[in-house]
Amino acid sequence: MFGISDYGAFVAAVTVFLLIPGPGNLALITSTGKGGVRAGMAACFGVIAADQVLMWLAVAGVAAVLAAYPAAFHAVQWVGAAYLAWLGYRLLTAKPGDAPPIQIQPRQYFRQGALITLMNPKAIVFYMAFFPMFVDPARHQGLLTFGVMAATVAVITFIYSAIVVTLTRLLADRLRANPVVVKWLEKTAGVFLIGFGLKLASN
Repeated sequence: MFGISDYGAFVAAVTVFLLIPGPGNLALITSTGKGGVRAGMAACFGVIAADQVLMWLAVAGVAAVLAAYPAAFHAVQWVGAAYLAWLGYRLLTAKPGDAPPIQIQPRQYFRQGALITLMNPKAIVFYMAFFPMFVDPARHQGLLTFGVMAATVAVITFIYSAIVVTLTRLLADRLRANPVVVKWLEKTAGVFLIGFGLKLASN
């Protein structure tokens, strides 16, 4: 289909990739909890935009560069790990009355969702290594093939993110009346972000 070796498998792979717990999911949940559906969807579009950047970089041959120069990939890992750990630290050390560690403006949520995705080695590995495996060299149709794959990733990510944002919003409405629980969730998110950063740095 459009030069994709197994479109069904490609869709399944993208879906599984989204379901794996990671910084992207945490960004959606945290953004929605802090700023509501608008903020959550802004983060969603940030993730989608970053996905498209990574995918088209793979098309442009960045995968070959990273394969030839492993140090470049490790540098990206360290930058991503440092960013996640820094964000987690801000959540952990936030005190009552402080400005929110994650600002409640959609443009900032968009930027954060994009940065977390761009600096997430899980996403980089998927698009730079795993993604090219679905391109059929014999039936490849150039930009049409990559365009269909890009559109597929965007649609699946949007649907998945919309579900996550909706569920998070429903839970947030029930928890908002209890500031202790909200603060505990914020600290937990900080711990997870630092954990993600340490895990990525140790790989």
